[in-house]
Amino acid sequence: MTLDWLSLLRDFITLFVVIDPVGSLPVFLFAVAHVPAALHRQFAIRAVGIAGIVLFAFLLGGQLLLEAIGLRLGSFQIAGGIILFLFALTMIFGDAKSTTEIAEAERDHLAGAVFPLAMPSIASPGAMLAIVVLTDNSTESLTDQVVTAGLLLLVLIVTLVLLLTATYVYRLIGNTGASVISRVMGIILATIAVDSVLVGLDTLQLLDLDAAFEQPATTSVLAPPTE
Repeated sequence: MTLDWLSLLRDFITLFVVIDPVGSLPVFLFAVAHVPAALHRQFAIRAVGIAGIVLFAFLLGGQLLLEAIGLRLGSFQIAGGIILFLFALTMIFGDAKSTTEIAEAERDHLAGAVFPLAMPSIASPGAMLAIVVLTDNSTESLTDQVVTAGLLLLVLIVTLVLLLTATYVYRLIGNTGASVISRVMGIILATIAVDSVLVGLDTLQLLDLDAAFEQPATTSVLAPPTE
């Protein structure tokens, strides 16, 4: 089997951006501020473990739920792209992800690793949505879906490693560094979101993406009306 490395890189970047491990660092540091240092490791493992359970649940059953309520994948891709785009705008123009979630943590000290660290910092709505889109049963083979699951696991491992070394990493990047990185990821996510909308239009046969790459830019790429 020949691996499509470009596709793998694209999927990995998508998952890395929507999970945003770096943006979760300040949230972790605030959440463990009053937790004994000896428990920080268990705290990080618990948070990533809970987030992983949620995300893998969406990987396994997200599309089944979608099909059970009778929605077409193309419509979901378009809606998902719009939501991801709005999420990206909050990362670019709004408060940094960490700033928003630290404020939430200040209102709820008892949630600990579950809220806001596991959800919505790691297992964010954007991450849940991205998982469903990346493991579409109608376009992705079982092997491809297993590879995507492996990429998700890899991103979660990276997240865990960053949390376990959060004190040292945060000393290097600080609040400003985390904010800058979050905004750069927002720009990347906005581009991916636009592409998701285009793919959704193509899935619904409202747009012909193949023609867009084959024909001059002045030629319409709108799919011809069906008889």
